[in-house]
This record gives sequence, structure tokens and C-alpha cells, in this order.
Amino acid sequence: MNKILLILPLLSTAKAFLAPSAKGLSKIAPLEATWSNGQAIREYQDFLASGKQEIEKEEDTASVIVKSVHHASLSNTVGDAITSMNPKKNDVLLFPTEPLPPTLDGKESYPIYVTIPPTELELFIKTLPDDWKAKREDFVFLSGGPQCGCIEPILKDYGYARDSMTQLLCGSFTTPDTNIGKPRDLSCNIGSDSYGEVKTAGETAVCGKWAGAVEQRFTEAGIKCKSGFYREWRRLMWERAAFDAVFNLIGAVREEPTTLKDVATYYEQEASDMLWQVTSNLRGWLAVTVAYGFEERLFSFAEMRCGDIPCQISEEMFPYVFCAPLDKGNMLIEYLNYAQQERGLIPNIPLPKCDTRPSLMRQGNLRADGAV
Repeated sequence: MNKILLILPLLSTAKAFLAPSAKGLSKIAPLEATWSNGQAIREYQDFLASGKQEIEKEEDTASVIVKSVHHASLSNTVGDAITSMNPKKNDVLLFPTEPLPPTLDGKESYPIYVTIPPTELELFIKTLPDDWKAKREDFVFLSGGPQCGCIEPILKDYGYARDSMTQLLCGSFTTPDTNIGKPRDLSCNIGSDSYGEVKTAGETAVCGKWAGAVEQRFTEAGIKCKSGFYREWRRLMWERAAFDAVFNLIGAVREEPTTLKDVATYYEQEASDMLWQVTSNLRGWLAVTVAYGFEERLFSFAEMRCGDIPCQISEEMFPYVFCAPLDKGNMLIEYLNYAQQERGLIPNIPLPKCDTRPSLMRQGNLRADGAV
């Protein structure tokens, strides 16, 4: 009897640690794990073991610009912009079906800018010829903005999302629509921080093997470009991905034509609420936390640089703008359903139904103004 009396309090206390009752919840509860790349961690550990104080940066050199066979006009704008930044004009333009040169400017290793649209990226990776496979470490993948979108899910599936792979965050410089004109920087200064350093919004960023070469090319062309480790670049990339998804969606559902600047000016509360749902999902699904003050950067960039950029969502780019986990927030799903049912947009895209239950994701306080 004494043994029973001793056990009963423990059983009573243990109830506090039991999972909540499944009553009222759906019968099917899909579980998804967050993704962690062990190779990236290993590469960073090797870097620390080397005793180096910073990443070695390669100098800019003659490069290969990979163009799309089917969407030449779509991908050439970014490719032409990168080519126009090379003062030596010795870049080589190639289609994926053409052989790579054994050397460029006397070097066996050289940057290979993959400027094909994301709709063709997976096929490009799956059908690489042998000579292209041998130079995979020299690829430069492009993300961000309306042309490049978010391609991390594709790169992750094929093992390209890692610290040594060069990735360039675009969308913060103009692309020439004709052969006349040079790219122009779209980043903007938004004041100073508590240390007196200038804060920048919409800055181009790069990571990986050829980060130094890319940074040099862009900087010498008058375009601010930040180079760094993959983990920091990834935070900036997802910040830009959240901007592309949220601001375009909120503006696209309006009856009147709406620009990205209009969203920042007239629909600030909606954009802020949706951004916080999206960034909360990034923390929960991918263990990615965007940098402090992201709201100030995104709204400032929209107000100062996006006054003539219309809000739009398209079926072709939908998987690369509203990719997981950007498609998990209840508010974003509600707006997508409204866009489809009431505005007639993306009619052929299957959408999840809106969930009336509150999100189970923990809420954090990361606002620049200190408000919850």
C-alpha cells in the first residue's frame, strides 16, 4: 500500500508532461523534420581548424555565362548584366548543350554563372554532361528577385546547397533590357546603427568559392556586394524570398494596379503581419532566423527603390516564389485562395484550404521596434 501511495503523486505530476489530447484535431497529422546540412558544418569546422582569419577570395577572371535555350530573352537580362560588368569583355556565353572550354584566360578553374530560369534548373542539373559535372564546384547559382526566385529546394535535393558552392543573391540591381545601358545599384542607405555604421537595405550578396571574384566584379561596376559565409548569405536570401512572396501577394489581390511601394505605404500592417508569420515558419521549419531589423530593411527598400515595380504573381514562377515553408502561414494561404477565387489569378495552382485553428508555432520578439 505504501508503494502505491508513493507512485500516485508521480503519476499525477507526469500528466503535465503528456501531449495534449488529439480530440478535435485532424486524424492525419503530417510530420516534417527541419533540414540540417552536415556537410556545411564540416566545411566550417575545417575552416576553423585551418587557423585562417577570413575566407580566401579569388580574383575576378574570365567566366562562362550559361544561357537558356528555351527562354533566352528571360535569362539574358541577368546574364547580360553580369557580362557587362566585365571590363575585359572576355566572358564566354554558352548554352547547356555546348561543351565547356578546358581553360579560360589561361586558367583551368573559372566561374560558371548559371543564369537559366528556375523552371529549367532541375533539368539542367539532372542532365549535366560529363565535362560539366567535372566543374560543378565552379558553378555560380542565382537566387532572389522576380527572375531568379528561391531555388534552395532544388539545390538541396541535389546536394548543391552547401558552404563551398557559390550562390549570388540578385534582385538589387537593374538589368539592361537592351544592349544600351549598364546595371545600376538598387541598394539604399537607411541610416546608422547604434555603433554609427551605415545600415543598408537591398544589398547584393554572395557566398562560396568564387565569392571574392563576384564581389570584385560587382563592386568595380558600382554595385554594392557583400561576401561571406553560406549561413549568413542564407539568412539574407530567405529575407529576400519573404519580401518577394509577401509584398507581391498583398499587392496582387487589389483591384487597382499596385506597386511594391504602395504595399509598404498603404498596406503596412497587412504586410507586417504576414511577414511575421512567414519568418516564424522559417525558424520552425528550416531553423533559419532572419537578421534583426528585417522589417525596416524590407519596407525601406520597397519605399525607396520599388515605386515603379508592379505587384504580380504568376503560375510559372509560383513554385519558386511560394516554396516551402513560405506557403505554410495561414494568412498567406488565405490571401492565395482569395487571389485565385476572387481575382482569377493562378487558376491552375492547387492550393491548401485555409486552417481556422491558430498556429502552433511559437511567437518570438524580433521586431526592430521592440514590439511583440
